[in-house]
Amino acid sequence: MNKLLFPIFILLVVASCATIKVTSDFDKTAQFAGYKTYAFTPEALNINIEELNRKRLISATENELSLKGFTKSDNPDILIDLKITGEQKQTATATSTGGYYGGYRYGWGGGMGTTTINYDSYVEGTLFVEMIDAKKKELVWQGRGVGTIDPTASADKREKNINYAVKQIFTTYPPKMK
Repeated sequence: MNKLLFPIFILLVVASCATIKVTSDFDKTAQFAGYKTYAFTPEALNINIEELNRKRLISATENELSLKGFTKSDNPDILIDLKITGEQKQTATATSTGGYYGGYRYGWGGGMGTTTINYDSYVEGTLFVEMIDAKKKELVWQGRGVGTIDPTASADKREKNINYAVKQIFTTYPPKMK
């Protein structure tokens, strides 16, 4: 599992923007209008990814929280936690060629054919952004972004993708009450 988690230092950060799937969940009893201040959990500040990407992730999250009207505080209404997971995936594509012969005198019939199977392995990662009510110590909102790693992404592309992923996750906050 460690070999799987090692490339997670760029998880979602380098995901193709078009492949990020976002979902969220929330506590229907939470008073979201009352949340105005935030602080990061120690775990979020020390998330197990490469330092430059950690800084990018924290900065992108702070930016989105600011756009949502939050301010950073030593006595916050909510705590922000960040988590990253990864899962090795594989797809297979089959291509068949040949298989028929025939002619005027003998008609058509089955013949030799070949099938080629191509396998593509990749790591699919999930970034979780969680909001915890600081007084109750209860999770009140969780946003998730799922994407595929691009290990060849440049530093600029990583930063753009982190910002994009976090922005997309925060499109589901505040939750729509029905």
